[in-house]
Amino acid sequence: MHEALRRHVDSGFIPGAVALVAHGDDVEVTALGHLDVERTAPMTRDTIFRLASITKPITAAAVLMLVEDGRFGLDTPIAEWLPELADPVVVRTPQSPVDDVVPAERPITVGDLLSSRAGYGFPSDFSLAQVQELSTVQTDGREVRLRPEPDEWLARLARIPLLHQPGTAWLYDTCSDLQGILIARASGQSLPDFLAERVFEPLGMADTAFEVPAAKRHRFASYYRSAGDGLELADAPDGQWREAPPFPAGSGGLAGTADDWHRFARMILSGGEGLLSKESVRQMTANHLTAEQIAANPVFLEGQGWGFGGAVDVAPTRPWQIPGRYGWVGGTGTSAYLTPSTGSVAILLTQRGVDGPGGIPHMQDFWQETAAPE
Repeated sequence: MHEALRRHVDSGFIPGAVALVAHGDDVEVTALGHLDVERTAPMTRDTIFRLASITKPITAAAVLMLVEDGRFGLDTPIAEWLPELADPVVVRTPQSPVDDVVPAERPITVGDLLSSRAGYGFPSDFSLAQVQELSTVQTDGREVRLRPEPDEWLARLARIPLLHQPGTAWLYDTCSDLQGILIARASGQSLPDFLAERVFEPLGMADTAFEVPAAKRHRFASYYRSAGDGLELADAPDGQWREAPPFPAGSGGLAGTADDWHRFARMILSGGEGLLSKESVRQMTANHLTAEQIAANPVFLEGQGWGFGGAVDVAPTRPWQIPGRYGWVGGTGTSAYLTPSTGSVAILLTQRGVDGPGGIPHMQDFWQETAAPE
């Protein structure tokens, strides 16, 4: 693992990385490279990264906690909590203009949000008129200060029709942000406060939050995007995470460490560890998509299924894929998966943003090297 990642650090493709691989209580951590391209400080085990979309499983777990609290069920329509989406309309066909709509055939449910089948989100075809309109509201989640506060954001989203009827198609990203708003409204707390009280504090995830305070910024890696043959700075330690954003994004707004995400993964592997029931964990890590729904979005899913908040391997189509492996990747260069059948966890945190869905060389090398326990 160390040598596979060292090649990418030495070539300058990534400034640094922290990788954690665990099989039960046997945990190996590797930190390579530096916090920034100027090499002002080395990567360390407790370096803080922008987690991006590996936030999604955490958000989904919080929704399931509210299910267990009795606030709502998986089949409960979301209209009570998100009345802006009580009577959605749907474009007549995915290729239709946004003003050619029909009524939704049934309400959007909590389960639709958890499985990303509410009708909002990104398909493989970004040229569709509805998707172009959605992109004006569902902005790049790595730019955490772009969006207005949640009520205004949801009001804007509600003016856009659904791309598909509720429950019929998997679409990426938007449903996790809707989950975050649902958590806040149903709990009466902000999403940051709910996660801190109900998830982070019980699990000891001391460095995970929607902001990085000044006292921790010496451990916060700079974030870069591709620029020609090199990298350009996209966000510095005192940049967008210096204070809580107006919109705390359930889809990808958290910053944290490899050890913190490992604590979350151990909770899942343990069957809930006092936070969730075994049944909630089973549903969270089970594939909820049909073969047709998987095949309809090859750009994002690449043959994987989807549980609640993360992908689920359904077939060993690549060496690192094990049926039941659960997790996801983040657009800031992060990856985190757990495998219930082997009790293993593999986490890779880097600070080079990905250019889009699809193969990512350093991640694929990492997954290859950590595919099976020794």
